[in-house]
Amino acid sequence: MVNEIFFSIQGESTQAGRPCVFVRLSYCNLRCSYCDTTYAFTEGREMSINSIIETVRVYKCRLVEITGGEPLFQMEVYPLMKQLCDEGFEVLLETSGSLDISNVDPRVKRVVDFKCPSSGMERKNVWENVHNLKSGDEVKFVIGDRKDYEWTKSVIQRNNLSNRCTVLMAAVLDVLDPKKLVSWILEDKLVVRFQLQVQKYIWKPWTRGV
Repeated sequence: MVNEIFFSIQGESTQAGRPCVFVRLSYCNLRCSYCDTTYAFTEGREMSINSIIETVRVYKCRLVEITGGEPLFQMEVYPLMKQLCDEGFEVLLETSGSLDISNVDPRVKRVVDFKCPSSGMERKNVWENVHNLKSGDEVKFVIGDRKDYEWTKSVIQRNNLSNRCTVLMAAVLDVLDPKKLVSWILEDKLVVRFQLQVQKYIWKPWTRGV
């Protein structure tokens, strides 16, 4: 089930700023307190893998992100990612880390968004995913308050995450001042990459399809 397919600027991760085709799949097994894509929980239409790829080709862009919702909730996502890789696309996967990532095609760059306490979904994190991370993957933490930050620090240290892959930190929009998060990162000299959701500064935060 596909919620939307659109062409925009990549707003997050180390790929921020690059033109990208987004394939947003429907459904999610989480209900994060700050979710900005609740419309993906139920809205969508059935599309075959070939139809999805035909739509992606129209934009003539090699970078494609599979997102959601929670894209790994649908089993058809695995052959979709494989076929995109087979056709030479550079494929990103944005996943919550609440589902096993070990069966994702190794050519896919996985961005695993582990959930902090303020999300309300901390208990859903599948920590076995840490052992399946490869150097080209990225791990993201969305920070809502100081408790989230301290929790994230302990997760990074306990799992040696900064030596496994790129670690991203972002502030929950309109909840935590980004300057405050940056000051904490600098004070602790963390080996992480601070990020803003670029698309929300170009367009209004709740604009769809951008």
